[in-house]
Amino acid sequence: MTAPVFVVDGPVPGDRTYVLDGPEGRHAVSVKRLRAGEAVVLTDGLGAWTEGVVAGSEGKDRLLVDVGPVRVEDEARPRITVVQALPKGDRGELAVETMTETGVDAIVPWAASRCITQWRGERGLKALGKWRATAREAGKQSRRVRFPEVADAASTKEVAALLAGADFAAVLHEDRDCPSGALASVPLPAAGSIVLVVGPEGGVSPEELAVFGEAGALPLRLGRSVLRTSTAGTAAVALLLGRTGRWG
Repeated sequence: MTAPVFVVDGPVPGDRTYVLDGPEGRHAVSVKRLRAGEAVVLTDGLGAWTEGVVAGSEGKDRLLVDVGPVRVEDEARPRITVVQALPKGDRGELAVETMTETGVDAIVPWAASRCITQWRGERGLKALGKWRATAREAGKQSRRVRFPEVADAASTKEVAALLAGADFAAVLHEDRDCPSGALASVPLPAAGSIVLVVGPEGGVSPEELAVFGEAGALPLRLGRSVLRTSTAGTAAVALLLGRTGRWG
């Protein structure tokens, strides 16, 4: 089993004894109950990381780790971004969690016209914070050292601009006879960026499809069955990772 991952604030330490404290140290000492000699990985979540061996602990929230040299994991290519329409309740966090575990690189919350949930004011900031915290925890759980970026909520116009700048852009469509075809069969770039839009439970509106089409996005079906908005992104990311060779 791979070593557990812990996040450090600031630069990742290298070639010295480091004290992991705060919430991460408490989790390591009091929850994981790590002991001397066990391996850990420390990361900033931005790609920098180091392997370490537990040297001991102090109290309930300080883990002493002898760390090696700092390494940097390059960002994978093609970069995969999912524009995720806002689901109801906690299904948004479910989508973020499973996409992070699968390997998505960036997530953009989108308030589509048919979304029941809308992020406004303090409620919106709180919801965005939950998505970002979920991505961080899921990144640790899945042993990633480069966590996905969760952007600020985007408008339809902002999503269109993102699609226009991508090397490949698509909108998942629920029509099994979608004339543009299937995500499983269209040509994909070997590098650059892929941006994929996942609509709300009510589907992407014709007006939104038109705007995204003008930006260069193809409407594509994922499969014969229609997935919920909270699971479609995860399935699509897995398909893209396999087709682009990133799962190899």
